[in-house]
Amino acid sequence: MHAVLSVEIRKLNRSLAALLAVAAPALIAIFTFFNLLRGKAPQPWEMWMVSSIGIWSFFMLPMSVTALTALVAQMEHGPKSWDHLRSLPLPRWRLYAAKAAMVLAMVAVMSAATLIMTWSAVMLATAIKPNLTPTGPLDMAAYAATMGKVFLAAILMVAIQLWTALRFASFVPALVVGIGGTFFSVVATSARAGVFFPWQMPVNMLATEVWRVNTALALGGGLGLVALVLAVAHLTRREVL
Repeated sequence: MHAVLSVEIRKLNRSLAALLAVAAPALIAIFTFFNLLRGKAPQPWEMWMVSSIGIWSFFMLPMSVTALTALVAQMEHGPKSWDHLRSLPLPRWRLYAAKAAMVLAMVAVMSAATLIMTWSAVMLATAIKPNLTPTGPLDMAAYAATMGKVFLAAILMVAIQLWTALRFASFVPALVVGIGGTFFSVVATSARAGVFFPWQMPVNMLATEVWRVNTALALGGGLGLVALVLAVAHLTRREVL
């Protein structure tokens, strides 16, 4: 398994994955930077950090997962290398498990980068306008814990996107699923049943109702891991269309 993961890492290094990993969190940081500079009075640290987590979990995370899974899948679909990979003398499931591990690792990196870049953007903006320095405590441990829950709640969404991207040689089905999921998540933001919708599970980590947080976390994380295992098992037995 170590050898397969090493190969996947080298493939990602030669792709646009690194650019995506930087660009998505950077956009949130840029928005935070200019939004702070427009302010008239200092705001609490919590507002800036929680807002950043909200933007990430609500919109940027689903779109990043859509792009990332399509990118990872097209590295094999594009040059039509699945036949070669599946003929190698190793269990097929390792090929797909390695893809899943790399996608989850990239999402984790982007989640952490969102917090770090947001903090950096606030610090840079307040260096320009010291009178807007945020008030209150900067509890990075609490924000990191919340972002960790967002990551766990997103696993089911990642599993669905990755299965679609790897199952079909065309990138269109994966894009349709990702864009469609994000669209319905946005238009049904206040829906009570949104806690059961994979694309809304991450943002429910910011809900005030404990039951919503626990339900979305259990479904997104627990059911998400099961879905990943089932996806790997299914792809191992099926051919790409």
